Amino acid sequence: MPAFRATEIGFDRSLIGAYGHDDKVCAYPSIRAALAVTAPRLTSVTVITDKEEIGSEGNTGLNSAYLAQFIEDIAATQGLPGRDVLRASECLSADVNAGFDPIFPDVHDKRNAAFLNRGIVVTKYTGGGGKGGTNDANAEFVFKVCTLLDDAAVAWQTGELGKVDEGGGGTVAKYIASLGAEVVDVGVPVLSMHAPFEIVAKLDVYMAFKGFSAFLQA
Repeated sequence: MPAFRATEIGFDRSLIGAYGHDDKVCAYPSIRAALAVTAPRLTSVTVITDKEEIGSEGNTGLNSAYLAQFIEDIAATQGLPGRDVLRASECLSADVNAGFDPIFPDVHDKRNAAFLNRGIVVTKYTGGGGKGGTNDANAEFVFKVCTLLDDAAVAWQTGELGKVDEGGGGTVAKYIASLGAEVVDVGVPVLSMHAPFEIVAKLDVYMAFKGFSAFLQA
């Protein structure tokens, strides 16, 4: 693990360079948003989970039973089947997207790529070779989330994880979707993803906090 500290980058210090932005840069605003919402209208749950980069394996990854069992236990206190609660649930999968890198433009489809300092990224689908191994959120839920972000004055954009057959990746969204909940990926664009020194924009991090807060209060 790199020993250097996070640092500001740019003449205007608008960027942050650090190790492990993927996915601390989404976990941090998620926690801050959860703590900032003092009286949510509906029951809200923020899950900070483990092992996403190896396929969410093990009993602490989302490719396991712990989340479903947790919801079932909560639902049982209200006399409800857990599966009914999960089917009525909506979720933002907080994960990063690949920001357009002008040094390596060939691995992106510029018309469908996210850019730093343009807000958080709503990612309808991830996957490899197009949509292999993805969640692919339904259009109605994507519209609902985007409308919520607009109403909260949150800067947002759409994006893909690189050009088809040249990029790709996955998130935990598909494991949440398999439980019956509505879910879409929303997160911060990152340059040099998975490198020892990743770069994000301060504006995008703030918009993640603002967007997650609006979602939890909706």
